[in-house]
Amino acid sequence: MLKIGVFGAGGRVGKLIVDLAKNSNEIKLESVYARRELDFSIEPGTLITSDLKVFLESCEVIIDFTTAQGTQQLLEVALQYPKPIVIGTTGLESHHENLIKEAAKKMPILYASNMSLGIAILNKAIKLVASTLRDFDIEIVETHHHFKKDSPSGTALKLAKSCAEARNLDLDKVRISGRNGNIGARSKDEIGVMALRGGDVAGIHNVGFYGEGEYLEFIHTATSRVTFAHGAIKAALWLKNHPSGLYSIEDLLTIG
Repeated sequence: MLKIGVFGAGGRVGKLIVDLAKNSNEIKLESVYARRELDFSIEPGTLITSDLKVFLESCEVIIDFTTAQGTQQLLEVALQYPKPIVIGTTGLESHHENLIKEAAKKMPILYASNMSLGIAILNKAIKLVASTLRDFDIEIVETHHHFKKDSPSGTALKLAKSCAEARNLDLDKVRISGRNGNIGARSKDEIGVMALRGGDVAGIHNVGFYGEGEYLEFIHTATSRVTFAHGAIKAALWLKNHPSGLYSIEDLLTIG
């Protein structure tokens, strides 16, 4: 069984991973990192520590669902004590992603803003559509619960980046994340990335391609955060035996 450590066990997805590990015959929860007392029970024998060095050395693979700051702290210590790491934290900025790339030179890291295999399939599909239907306008709308802090979601930005790259565009130059007032007609290359917030929505991503007289819409709906926990566990099992390098959730797919 794979001995995992959960970084962010007190979070929504972290708790789900802890629960799934209890009845798994593939993984064993070996340790959790916690700076304060947990408000739920942990299996007897599981190490609970606030020492990152001890945490990293206690298990075979780390699964991280925390914050941008937490991920940064984990990676800075992991550079000294390398360990395979699955990163599902969202809201990372360019300097965090640069740190991930640097750390991946010393250890295998799988980073995905969304651990859903369905999203991985969606990402593959929209690349083909974006590159083929070049005259179609691209608009992306994501919906999440009202607790989500980052906007647009990391997943929406990833999908937008894939579309932009498929058309040889720089997303930073063509992304529009708000329209208001008499702003004029839509430009040819712009990619709309809009965010909605409300209720307890786990995640909805709609990628639309709008042409003259027809349009296509690809919609992925996460009905539960359990799908992200399952995806992270699959990623950890896959990552264990891979060499240093940066991987994505798409690398788990066996198609194409």
